[in-house]
Amino acid sequence: MVYWSVLGTLVIELICVVLRFGFGKDSTSATASTIGIMTLGYRIHHGYIGALMIPLGICYCDGPKSWGWWILVIGIALFASDFIHHFLILWPITGTPDFDLVYPSE
Repeated sequence: MVYWSVLGTLVIELICVVLRFGFGKDSTSATASTIGIMTLGYRIHHGYIGALMIPLGICYCDGPKSWGWWILVIGIALFASDFIHHFLILWPITGTPDFDLVYPSE
C-alpha cells in the first residue's frame, strides 16, 4: 500500500507542478469561472476529496487490491499530494501556500 500511495502521490504532484510552473496554470484563477460557480465560491482542493476517500476506503477494504484498498490508496495519494503541493512546493518557491478556501471575488 505504501508503494502505490507514494507512486500515486508523485504522479499527481508531478501533474500539479507541470501545470503550475510549466504551463503557468494557477488553479484558483483557472477554475474560478467554472468549478467556482458550481461550488458557490468555495475552493475544493484535491486533498479534501482524498480526506473523504480515506475513511471510505478503510471501511470497505477487504484486503490487498480490493476496490476499498484502491480507494484508500488513491485517497492517501490525493491528500498527500495536496499537502506537499501547498506547503512543501508552493510555499518555499512562491512565498505563499496559496491554500485558498474561497475563490477571490472579481
